[in-house]
Amino acid sequence: MIQVSFQGERGAYSEAAARSFFKEKIETIPQTTFAEVLDSTSNAKTRYSILPVENSLEGSVGESYDVLYSTSLNATGEIYHRIEHCLIGTGNIDEIDTVYSHPQALGQCRKFIEGHDMKAIPAYDTAGSVKMIKDLDKRNCACIASKDAAQIYEMPVIRSNIANNLNNYTRFLILSKEDNDKTENDKTSIIFSIKHEPGSLFRIIEKFHQNDINLTKIESRPTKANTWEYNFYVDFEGHQKDVRILEILDRIKQETLFMKVLGSYPSARLS
Repeated sequence: MIQVSFQGERGAYSEAAARSFFKEKIETIPQTTFAEVLDSTSNAKTRYSILPVENSLEGSVGESYDVLYSTSLNATGEIYHRIEHCLIGTGNIDEIDTVYSHPQALGQCRKFIEGHDMKAIPAYDTAGSVKMIKDLDKRNCACIASKDAAQIYEMPVIRSNIANNLNNYTRFLILSKEDNDKTENDKTSIIFSIKHEPGSLFRIIEKFHQNDINLTKIESRPTKANTWEYNFYVDFEGHQKDVRILEILDRIKQETLFMKVLGSYPSARLS
């Protein structure tokens, strides 16, 4: 059976996304941090890892991008998973004054939280916040998580679909030690850093434009090493084994201080 590591407790959105991606019976292995998720696959304890990288409402998951920088694993797949947040707890809606969840979920439900004058308290995981609320056993405290998590911990759903926008999706990357063969619809992810000088980023983006390659995402993250220096995370259409893509990657590398190809994988669509 395929083993897949994910961050959080049972019932986390990452676990649900993994089951949707593989479309077969898998064994999901929960981990506390994103780094531990990737380490479990690097050390062959699991065959695959799954990481949330961006949300349609709240944007990129910075911690995931930071661990992708240092991993030796390859990105081998992606999936867009619909997020349906619920308010979970034992009290009535009028009794709730404190709500716990992962910071991304709290942000995605900001309007609901503020509209009901609730205090938002960050937790390490959505499903984990359900476990926390069950242990607290206070009617004024609730959490935000999935219906699956509520069922697992046998907790009541107070209100369903509470996100700021119901068109709420999170994009997840699948990582492993393996590589992917080309398909008819691939995407490649790379990381690079550049000289801190005028035109350095433009010269790289220009090469994609000149070769008619569509960039689907560009994200910057602080390098952590030097102040005001950044790593750039770029996704674009095409496979790293294509001759044209290989040539462009070689040209880009000459313009960078550091470049890493995370991997090429079939491009996912919203379901």
